[in-house]
Amino acid sequence: MTNYPSIFNDIIGPVMRGPSSSHSAASLRIGRLCRDLMDGNITHVLVEFDPNGSLANTHKGQGSDMGLFGGFLGWEADDERLPVSERYISDAGIQVKFVIRDIGAKHLNTYHITLSNPLETRTLMAISTGGGMIEVIAIDGAGVSVKGDFYETLIYCKATDRILELINKEMSYDYLTVYKGNDGAVFIEIKAQSFPGGSLYVPLASMEEVMFIKKLAPVLPVLSRKDIKVPFTTCNEMLDYNRGKDISLLELAVRYESERGNISEEEIFEKMGRIVRILQDSIKQGLQGTQYADRLLGSQSVNFKDQLQRKRLIEAGVLHNIVMYVSALMEVKSSMGVIVAAPTAGSCGALPGAVMGTADFLGMPEVEVIKAMLVAGIIGIFISTQSTFAGEVAGCGVEYGSGGSMASAAIVYLAKGSLAQSLAAASLVLQSTLGMTCTPIANRVEAPCLGNNVMAATNAISFANMALSGYDELIPLDEVIKTMYTIGMGIPHEFKCTNIGGLCATRTAKILEERLNSAQ
Repeated sequence: MTNYPSIFNDIIGPVMRGPSSSHSAASLRIGRLCRDLMDGNITHVLVEFDPNGSLANTHKGQGSDMGLFGGFLGWEADDERLPVSERYISDAGIQVKFVIRDIGAKHLNTYHITLSNPLETRTLMAISTGGGMIEVIAIDGAGVSVKGDFYETLIYCKATDRILELINKEMSYDYLTVYKGNDGAVFIEIKAQSFPGGSLYVPLASMEEVMFIKKLAPVLPVLSRKDIKVPFTTCNEMLDYNRGKDISLLELAVRYESERGNISEEEIFEKMGRIVRILQDSIKQGLQGTQYADRLLGSQSVNFKDQLQRKRLIEAGVLHNIVMYVSALMEVKSSMGVIVAAPTAGSCGALPGAVMGTADFLGMPEVEVIKAMLVAGIIGIFISTQSTFAGEVAGCGVEYGSGGSMASAAIVYLAKGSLAQSLAAASLVLQSTLGMTCTPIANRVEAPCLGNNVMAATNAISFANMALSGYDELIPLDEVIKTMYTIGMGIPHEFKCTNIGGLCATRTAKILEERLNSAQ
């Protein structure tokens, strides 16, 4: 089964609360699937993390616990109750225990979850793959691949022949697979664009072979389907596709997403329009000041805005807007407000802060921001297909560098630059951010994350201007993306969001972490 990234699944989104999309949003989506697996009836949960993974030391401080609680309760990723989800999980009578032990995890962001109620016990293993994206890799000991982009029906049974005959007679589906679970029982997994109609469930319920049926609803905004075809997945493929056509980068982005999601151009603009308006609200909220107890940094963008209005800052034009907007978005994230992971929550300021800061400085209408964000999205597609957005996997260059790269291409578009200039700008930004480590101070995604977002956003405007001036990027974008991934994979484990080495291991950082933890 071939799956392709979507701008609204993998690149710009989810809309969420929490410090980290890899932790908070991904765990909530995993929790939602766990809830469905148990038909909404959960009384006890055992969550196990591998000591050699990233989650062993970061699951509480970066929001994995909070996200899981919200998912077990069936919430959305932007639910206003998430900051106090532990209270709600207790009120719901769900007992959750976290254990660190060797689970043989091959991925740094692995969740091994055992769920039970008086009637049954189920196990689920899942990974967070970056930017809020997930994959369930095992259910009841059987290796599966559930990414939350289909309606999944699991039919647990003693035998399959009659059931498969009925399924093939009564319903259409995208994929069907038969698995053998831990207890020797078989389950049939059906991936489809919707759950089967009731006419299928009635005869199934009367069959002696059927033990029970589970329905797992999708958790992603854009669904997949069988035999998806897209016009290109890499920059080089896009250039080949566009040879002799002279299609704009915006139109290429729309064509890609339309074919990927089977959605119209109008719906694509509507989806991005909603995201842009959420970002506008988040920036406004940040510049009004934010409050939250469990954070390292206070509300600093308000002071920047005040000093700018008093003309006490060194004149820097559009850069002032960008720094303010990036800071405001990061502060909203750190105060558990609503943000958009673009492409991650840790890097949520760079792309929208740079694009919207530039557009507002130039007095551009909202529709131009929407178009620019779609341009950014197609650059993100090229990165997603050849690399990762997970700092836990390949360091923070894949987060901040990617956000800055996408922003720079979008700013060139705002300036009416050419497709080639947008690609040059994207390449130049990535070249300048290779090999960045990920060591958040005090296990909070605030510092040096704020500075890294500002750096990526200011790089975006600088390199956009250089590309518009004809600077030569020398190395094509695809080659830089692959190099970013190779270098990122070579960064030592302790410098990839594990709360083990780097700035987070300094004496002062440990004092700050202890102070914050003791205040909870």
